[in-house]
Amino acid sequence: MTNLLETIKQQIDATVRDSIQTASRNGQICEFNIDKLIVEIPKDTNHGDFSTNIAMQAAKVVRKAPRQVAEIIIENMKLENTYIERLEVAGPGFINFFLGNQWLYDALKIIQKRGEDYGKINVGNGQKVMVEFVSANPTGPLHMGNARGGALGDCIASVLENAGYDVTREYYVNDAGNQIEKFGSSLEARYIQLLKGEDAVEFPEDGYHGDDIIEHVRAYIGENGDKLIDVKSSERRRILAEYVLPKNIQEIKNGLESYGIKFDVWFSEQSLYDGGQIQETLNFLQEKGHTEERDGAIWFKSTKFGADKDEVLVRNNGTPTYFASDIAYHRNKFEKRGFDWVINLLGADHHGHVERMQCAMKALGVAPERLDIVLFQLVRLYRNGEIARMSKRTGKAISLVDLLEEVGRDAARFFFNTKASGNHLDFDLDLAVEESKDNPVFYVQYAHARICSMLNLLKSDGYRVPNIGSVKLTLLTKPEEIDLMKSLAAFPEEVRISAKTLEPSRLTRYVCELASSFHSFYNSCKVKGKDKELMEARMILVDSTRIVIKNVLNLLSIEAPEKMYKCFEE
Repeated sequence: MTNLLETIKQQIDATVRDSIQTASRNGQICEFNIDKLIVEIPKDTNHGDFSTNIAMQAAKVVRKAPRQVAEIIIENMKLENTYIERLEVAGPGFINFFLGNQWLYDALKIIQKRGEDYGKINVGNGQKVMVEFVSANPTGPLHMGNARGGALGDCIASVLENAGYDVTREYYVNDAGNQIEKFGSSLEARYIQLLKGEDAVEFPEDGYHGDDIIEHVRAYIGENGDKLIDVKSSERRRILAEYVLPKNIQEIKNGLESYGIKFDVWFSEQSLYDGGQIQETLNFLQEKGHTEERDGAIWFKSTKFGADKDEVLVRNNGTPTYFASDIAYHRNKFEKRGFDWVINLLGADHHGHVERMQCAMKALGVAPERLDIVLFQLVRLYRNGEIARMSKRTGKAISLVDLLEEVGRDAARFFFNTKASGNHLDFDLDLAVEESKDNPVFYVQYAHARICSMLNLLKSDGYRVPNIGSVKLTLLTKPEEIDLMKSLAAFPEEVRISAKTLEPSRLTRYVCELASSFHSFYNSCKVKGKDKELMEARMILVDSTRIVIKNVLNLLSIEAPEKMYKCFEE
């Protein structure tokens, strides 16, 4: 019973169904089936805490006016052993449910009992889930798209863990294919240019032009000199790539760890080739009749599964495409490693990849709903009200490392999760470091620090957070207290919805609203006072708020500071 909102919905569902059965036995209405009772929280609190439109749905079946059906349902409802205090019929036939305060006091008891585990629920039942995210080519530093995808992917993984899933975070290392060939060519060109001069060889037009390529080659020359000059070109490219790739991957790992992200698995694309899994998958598709040869190339018949066009699996030069390796990779995820559910995070420019991967799942015999692809939109960075493209430190394109140096991990992770993944994100670099209530991460962290300071001051005066069993919680009746308790009680439901929708942005909005409710309470309700019983009840409320804010920030991998020296007025 950790998710009281879910418990209350279940109570409403059961009492409504029992009432309909009773009314049917009494001959007041005919019996009818309810597939799913829709129970919602009204936007206007004057319409109750919960509401259902079942009377309007049933009116046609029972041949009575909706309001009459609603009145019959209410007449037969038994409210014993529920949190429901009273009912009313509203509008064309809505049934509104008004709760007493006991559920809010029970929420405080649950928070105090569960502590850091409050907000953890079990809707996943231990299902094996892989969240694959970032997976940037190991050919250069991480950029803003990787930064947003990293924050989203890691928070989705954390939400799913809190919801009871067995989660694996995975980074797919694209260390094979065209991009690695291009990478080797770029390294080779810089190697020859550094040893023989820029005019010695033309740099590939589609090569990697970053300064990091030059720095890596200089390092190689510093260690090994010119011993590759007379080596065969293909061998030279291979050696240079094998020298640089591990360094790039380690830099990516270091950058992500400073961002608060640790992957459980770093999966090599090359291992799919080395282990014969790509050929094995191609053979499987061919045996099932899902491929055909055209002009020397092998095509996947994706139109057979509803796509607009077929896709190339093996080029006419015999080289498998990225799509072929991606199918083999997903076959590995589902069949060889046994994941129940796989979630991939991709930039919005990969939208065309969604349909063809769903078709590939059908061809592999994997239910398409077991693969979710979350597409996230671009990020626009702003500084001084203008779009910022250059790093303050380097004067070059802003990388993840540059961003962390400028605004810090907490602000970066929080800001990237303030908008739903499908929305464009405008990231205000100035706001992210501003110590004011306008900066959402500062606003939330300040609420936590303010609570810790309050409790420490009370402790220095000899007052400790009491055992909740001895506290008279019914004294908490002021509107600000009720609002704050409602916010606290909502956390497990927010986790449930975030896990269902794969949208951790719900949690940043939630914790901002919780901080706002706390600041309102702080300005209206004095904790320390002559009334000891009220003081103890408010100390429980304040401490419960501390616990929940910290739990949300921990879930987002953001610090919950106990001291902050900057303050602001509400």
